[in-house]
Amino acid sequence: MTIKKKYFVLALVISLVAGALIMFGAMEIAKSMGVGTIKIENKDYEHMKYMTDKYAKAEELWQEIKNGYYKDVKDRDLEAGMYKGIFEGLDDPYSAYMTKKEYESWMASATGEFEGVGVTFTEDDNGNYVILNTVSGSPAEEAGIKAGDFILEVDGKEYTDMDALGAALRGDKGTQVKVTYSRDGEIKNVTLTRAKIVTETVESEIKAGNKGYIEILSFEENTAEDFESALHEMEVKNVDGVVIDLRNNGGGLVSEGLEIADRLLGKGTITYTQDHNGEKEYYDSNQDKTKLPYVLLVNEGTASTSEIIAAAVKDTGDGILAGTKTFGKGIIQNTRQLSEGDAFKLTTYQYFSPKGKTIHKKGVKPEYFIKDNDSEETDIQLDKALDLLR
Repeated sequence: MTIKKKYFVLALVISLVAGALIMFGAMEIAKSMGVGTIKIENKDYEHMKYMTDKYAKAEELWQEIKNGYYKDVKDRDLEAGMYKGIFEGLDDPYSAYMTKKEYESWMASATGEFEGVGVTFTEDDNGNYVILNTVSGSPAEEAGIKAGDFILEVDGKEYTDMDALGAALRGDKGTQVKVTYSRDGEIKNVTLTRAKIVTETVESEIKAGNKGYIEILSFEENTAEDFESALHEMEVKNVDGVVIDLRNNGGGLVSEGLEIADRLLGKGTITYTQDHNGEKEYYDSNQDKTKLPYVLLVNEGTASTSEIIAAAVKDTGDGILAGTKTFGKGIIQNTRQLSEGDAFKLTTYQYFSPKGKTIHKKGVKPEYFIKDNDSEETDIQLDKALDLLR
């Protein structure tokens, strides 16, 4: 089969833009390239023709924008938009294409040290960006932004992509960013000066009555190690029990959460995942469980990796689960960097509790319901959780 060179190139470009990978195994590039022909096998031609017909509209729209838009358009911006659009077709806020800049910003936040305003947020079922927590001493906290607030705009722009919004909030230390957010229906505007954010993901102390308290703010690099140090100190000091606080912990590295769960649970299943083919993979704990009685404290801001631990504690009964129902993000994403430094996140698994209970969009309901009193002076939830250790 012989086709004109320009149609071959067009089909290849469209196929790549659409994310299709065409293998022209038996392609013979003729020495007569000067005449503009390429020889390929018939089966490859048929597949290429199918792809050309399928994505011809993408090429048509591309040309309409390039020729008719009132301002100059950069090809890389259109390409990024198309790649993002592919993932938006999944209707999954956790699967997304990231530009190189967005990916670098996202990776920096996972180390626990970055420059920005110091907020953790997620997307709720209504497509709103809700703040899960603010880093202690961060520009966001000092400006009065709180967990439960909704981010509306950053520098006057609305966002429909979580990673793009995160990249917009982060930036060089000393630069300013205007954030529009809402609380209880009231719209607020604040200009924040970005700063270096260093997140200590584990904080601990011994409370009155010889009771331990460990707060895990997120699951980043070294979180499990820091938790182990805090828990070991409680064990050495022989406290009467410990409250482990996962409130407003939006998740993070699953591997770190599994390590922590391993110290809280007896031998058995922590969680299992299932892919679209129904294949299951189990993650188990060993017998190295702490001997300290503990209460795991959760709320509606407890999400993702935090919910793996919460569901396991509830199912196994190895500890007490208290607080309010968790967020309900029971899916896991794999991230892969591409050749040009850009990357994508794709939801590849759903995870379940040890007893097979669904977490996604349902959350985990505690055995002991403790309502938050929204008081800045007293922490009723924590006080009642400590009482459960009696």
